[in-house]
Amino acid sequence: MKRNLLKLVILSASLAVTGLCTSALAQDKPTVKVLVGFPPGGSVDVVARLLAEKLRVSLDQNVIVENKPGAAGRIALGELKRANPDGNTLALVPSGGLVIMPWLYKNLGYDPVKDFTAVARVTTFDFAVTTGPGSPATDIKALMSWLKANPSKANYATSGAGTVPHFAGQLLAQETSTPMTHVAYKGGAPAAQDLIGGQIPVMIDTASETLEHHKTGKLKIVAVTGETRSAALPEVPTLKEVGVNVVADAYFGVYGPANMATDRVQKISDAVAQALNSPDMQARIRGFGLVPNYANAQALTASQASHLKRWETPIKASGYTAEQ
Repeated sequence: MKRNLLKLVILSASLAVTGLCTSALAQDKPTVKVLVGFPPGGSVDVVARLLAEKLRVSLDQNVIVENKPGAAGRIALGELKRANPDGNTLALVPSGGLVIMPWLYKNLGYDPVKDFTAVARVTTFDFAVTTGPGSPATDIKALMSWLKANPSKANYATSGAGTVPHFAGQLLAQETSTPMTHVAYKGGAPAAQDLIGGQIPVMIDTASETLEHHKTGKLKIVAVTGETRSAALPEVPTLKEVGVNVVADAYFGVYGPANMATDRVQKISDAVAQALNSPDMQARIRGFGLVPNYANAQALTASQASHLKRWETPIKASGYTAEQ
């Protein structure tokens, strides 16, 4: 994980320098801002900078990334909501801000559907169910049987409360009739360390958090939560494959303010598609555990609606609400 973080920081810095070097491009045209609701160096930031590098050429405009960290991305979404809908202010948004948070906050500050224009999906990713020395199970069926037989130990770790992995665990517990208690950590790295140390038997989070430990044998990924198997883990079954009707995935999407002109949406969406067709762009994105997976505005809108509906019931059933 530390190596991945270092790679993210180095790549983020190099892309920022590239942006400065190409700032002379299209000086006579408005600059496009891509808002990122998280600090520099993280996966959202890096993907945004990779995308900006390509969009400068395809849109024939200067494109910059502007970090607006805080409130789990809600500050950037608030600024996007208030922006001029001319297509010169965009945001790269992790799906949780639009499909999870609306069910968690009474006063979110934006409507996830009415206040934004879907432009294009950039990446998708799913999650991994991982066991450690705290559990003797080596496959998902054995894990669920062990958890049922040991309810006092049936705890699962995630990188934080109110996240997709949090509620994926709730769905897994519900579908298998297994009482499971969520334990929220402040990030995937400390959760993985406790999993390795045997303090907790199960972790649900992005595969990148435990992939290296899985390869070395310290941990074992027993299932993934996507519709299909992960290219990085072709030997690991999905939950659906083993008869557990749970799908939990997420995406990064490009969004603009509400009421963007259709032709402007189409132009930016086409530029994103062109960027994702680049082999170097695909390789760099895959290097950080994400899947380049373009979808146009209509498909992204439909996907957001599907995800929003999917998470309503388990989140409400959990009784969990976020602090304002």
